[in-house]
Amino acid sequence: MKSSAKRGGARPGAGRPKGDSKMIAFRAPGSLARALDSMENRTDFIRKTLTRALDRKDREPAGIGEVTAMSELSSGRTIPYFDIRVAAGFPVPLDNDEKSQEIDLLSLLCPNPEASYLIRVKGDSMIDAGVISGDIVIVDKSNRNPSPHEIAMCELNGEYTLKRIIREEGHGWLVPANPAYPKIPISAEDDFSVWGTVTYIIHKARE
Repeated sequence: MKSSAKRGGARPGAGRPKGDSKMIAFRAPGSLARALDSMENRTDFIRKTLTRALDRKDREPAGIGEVTAMSELSSGRTIPYFDIRVAAGFPVPLDNDEKSQEIDLLSLLCPNPEASYLIRVKGDSMIDAGVISGDIVIVDKSNRNPSPHEIAMCELNGEYTLKRIIREEGHGWLVPANPAYPKIPISAEDDFSVWGTVTYIIHKARE
């Protein structure tokens, strides 16, 4: 006896759930494509990387420059290091590989990568402290109580700046390292916070 019930048709709960997600495809260079293919959860990796990049772009400090999280840089790349003191006098030979050792440059410059980020500097208000426009500084956000001799990454009323923080007679000041710029007072009414302390300054040798 044949059943008269109809087969097929839509079933409750079947199919993909509705939402605002969208399939996106893109071409990647060979080396990047091979690296992605080797990952077990590349979809999650791409999604998280894009989310972090977009969030960082939305929060990029205005007036400072480009910001990069140190945790996003790959470690484990080493370069030869010669543990000698080079004087500006007679030449010292550096062609003996037995005298060199391999060091991880990222670990040397940044022992706290998860709490640090890179900023490309824009402006010359800290030039006498060795910070030149175009330099890259490493900022450790775990240190939010810098000494007067350290350079701090500060936010003052929504604006970001690199300055030293000096307290005199109960008042706080943001102090530049360039006599062409004035000290900036910090009042109780200001929205002020410290984002971290500069640990290293990276710049190219200039003529």
